[in-house]
Amino acid sequence: MQNLTGKVAFVTGGSRGIGAAIVRRLAADGADVAFTYVSASSAAAAQALVQELTGQGRRARAIQADSADADAVRRAVEDTIRELGPVDVLVNNAGIFLAGPIGDASLEDYERTMDINVRAPFVAIRAAQASMPDGGRIINIGSCLAGRAGRAGVALYAASKSALVGLTQGLARDLGARGITANVVHPGPIDTDMNPADGDRAASLVAVLSLPHYGESRDIAGMVAFLAGPDGRYVTGASLAVDGGYAA
Repeated sequence: MQNLTGKVAFVTGGSRGIGAAIVRRLAADGADVAFTYVSASSAAAAQALVQELTGQGRRARAIQADSADADAVRRAVEDTIRELGPVDVLVNNAGIFLAGPIGDASLEDYERTMDINVRAPFVAIRAAQASMPDGGRIINIGSCLAGRAGRAGVALYAASKSALVGLTQGLARDLGARGITANVVHPGPIDTDMNPADGDRAASLVAVLSLPHYGESRDIAGMVAFLAGPDGRYVTGASLAVDGGYAA
């Protein structure tokens, strides 16, 4: 069912992994999609995804923008609005995970984590919401670690994703009068090139899940599509776990 026909979606970090799955799903549901990618090394994959979507009849744009650069994020949203129209569905997916003991974490590690995981979503939201039509959707990709760290070495990342929850709840209040919803989707272990289901840490992660296996990128994309579509119109300020029971 193409229930996003005529809508414009903007996804950060959309050239691979969970982001690419979200881009494909929103396009399959009828949306025109712009997405960012971080570096020249991702350019080929980004352009291939654009060609895939345009071959399906969608308008698609790939925009190089490092989420650590607030101006680049803002310009990417502005370019999308200029080329495709106001953003109906904003998905803040790009993120960074710097792990290690808190004593080894530098101020630079803290600032980079917060810049990418919290400041970039704020910048994208601020740029998009001014022209976002009533009934728009803001969907932030969090983490199962926001509510339960579960192991040592994840303090910076967990703090940034917890901050994203607070930002999202505030947005739900700020924008609710316009019918704009704001929600967080918390992935658990998802099989991607950054966290493969056959990786060194996989067995220990699966051991704490209720469902004894990794999820797939399409599991996150499915939840995003639900929130972006008409069935998600009365869900806002929520944190929705797609984590195989990590938090159970």
